[in-house]
Amino acid sequence: MAKNVNVMALLGLLALAAVLGMASGAGGHDYALALKKSILYFEAQRSGVLPPNQRVTWRENSGLFDGKANGVNLVGGYYDAGDNVKFGLPMAFTVTMMSWGILEYGKQMASAGELRNAMDAVKWGTDYFIKAHPEPDVLYGEVGDGDTDHSCWQRPEDMSTSRQAFRIDPQNPGSDLAGETAAAMAAASLVFRGAYPGYANLLLEHAKQLFAFADKYRGKYDASIPVARNYYGSFSGYGDELLWAAAWLYEATDEGCYLEYLARNGDALGGTGWSINQFGWDVKYPGVQVLAAKFLLQGRAGAHAAALRRYAQNADFFVCSCVGKGGPGNVPRTPGGMMYHQRWNNLQFVTSASFLLTVYADYATRLAGRGGGGAVRCPGGAARPYEILAFVRSQVNYILGDNPRGTSYMVGYGGNFPRQVHHRAASIVSFRKNPSFVSCQEGYASWYPRQAGNPNVLEGAVVGGPDEYDDFADERNNYQQTEAATYNTAPLLGVLARLAGACGTGIEEYQLPPPEAANRTSSPPPASPIEIEQNVTRTWAARGATYSRYAVTVTNRSSRKTVRELHLGVAELRGRLWGLDEARYGYVPPKWRQALRAGESLRFVYVQPAGTPANVWVTGYKLV
Repeated sequence: MAKNVNVMALLGLLALAAVLGMASGAGGHDYALALKKSILYFEAQRSGVLPPNQRVTWRENSGLFDGKANGVNLVGGYYDAGDNVKFGLPMAFTVTMMSWGILEYGKQMASAGELRNAMDAVKWGTDYFIKAHPEPDVLYGEVGDGDTDHSCWQRPEDMSTSRQAFRIDPQNPGSDLAGETAAAMAAASLVFRGAYPGYANLLLEHAKQLFAFADKYRGKYDASIPVARNYYGSFSGYGDELLWAAAWLYEATDEGCYLEYLARNGDALGGTGWSINQFGWDVKYPGVQVLAAKFLLQGRAGAHAAALRRYAQNADFFVCSCVGKGGPGNVPRTPGGMMYHQRWNNLQFVTSASFLLTVYADYATRLAGRGGGGAVRCPGGAARPYEILAFVRSQVNYILGDNPRGTSYMVGYGGNFPRQVHHRAASIVSFRKNPSFVSCQEGYASWYPRQAGNPNVLEGAVVGGPDEYDDFADERNNYQQTEAATYNTAPLLGVLARLAGACGTGIEEYQLPPPEAANRTSSPPPASPIEIEQNVTRTWAARGATYSRYAVTVTNRSSRKTVRELHLGVAELRGRLWGLDEARYGYVPPKWRQALRAGESLRFVYVQPAGTPANVWVTGYKLV
């Protein structure tokens, strides 16, 4: 019997080696080169006084008076995408993800010769955050505003639009913005702890102050900085950022108060209630859940193991949904195999999910038993670490050109990549080449409508990407697909470093688990306090077809707690629905029904052609 198992394992290894060889051998991808270009992209997004070692030479100093009108120095930081605004929430998420990538895969970055450049990219952001946090309970969250900026097509070196700065404080709170910035500075403190301990301690002090500020004065930042709402509105609220900050502070300090916060507030802030298949600059729940799973696997949960296990079970849901083994919550895929959420900048979710999947698979491999056990139990079967990593590779390869169009969606990588990226600085002649002032009107009249490719190549930028049919139009005015953003590329740094390292070390990075480990799975999910019941209340025939009316009852079965911020997923719906409102993350009860007390029910109906009912499940909730 043992001999047969070994033969099967060998055959599996040989088959997997062949698959991976196609990706990393002849005709494959140079992940180290893609990593280098990705880090280079952040130099093109720099605001402020550029350093002597600036490698992107078509950029020049910009935003040199940022903050002056507000009596504070806010020079520096990053422009978020193709515009010239400095938005604090996505910038902080960008820094958090770059830092996390370095913490997990810094050795691989060093082997590729890119660790120093990656650390410089993080420091460019954290230097700015230190300036933006001049007092414990004050944080500047935006410089410039999207409305005036989007009416102008100018290089950042020529900016003539408003550079007003906007802040949060006790009277105008922003727990999501402060929480994400705290997470960024806590994660970055770990990046610099060995090389620059004094700087690391400074970042950690800022992180602690920002977390205390975020928790004490609660509120959504886009209510205090309304000019951000149409560009980076906080749809998921601030609960995820408070938990995210606490998790990163526990990782950075190992202080029990942050772990206790994570455990104690899991229900009220949604960490244990949200099961979602999307991770990005707005919603951090899957990231929190993966970190909680890491603490469990490391044996750092202590007395809070039960609470962290509930976080980890939601991390399992994320993994299962992404790899296609999660049932109705699975992430859809295009015909070419790309994960698909939305037409506008879909690749931001592909890169972020790829990073979480990579670290989760590696945590399980290293920490859940000998030989690479730790398979995730999914409704569609176990998802083993080597399968998860192989799926990640498929997503990265898609971005780098293995797709139906043969297009690389990383600018400057491969021979066929977007040439008309929606980006002000890249689309106008370099300031260094021609410093003549370009006005707003001239930019829109002469440079924006040009049919030719951009005069400057925005190397390493990951654009929004194709639609649900793998179609893509390389046109500057097609901003939904051709605009790049820092938070698209930031999660990819760690993934590319991981893949580059895997190519160097060979097949052992993707070992099949031994037979006894293959059956080791995560524990089953806990019983949800929310019960869903569907019943057919009427059936009729019309125009040669049969239809059914379904009544759905959603009941809070908790003995004493109230369900708030309930989100429902509804899949395979082929008719109309009444009684719920559509939201950014699924469906929500109508505004007049904001809570379900213990024992209370919510009802809605939908009409479906005869056959199977729609799939209805709970996406997220907070239990108070």
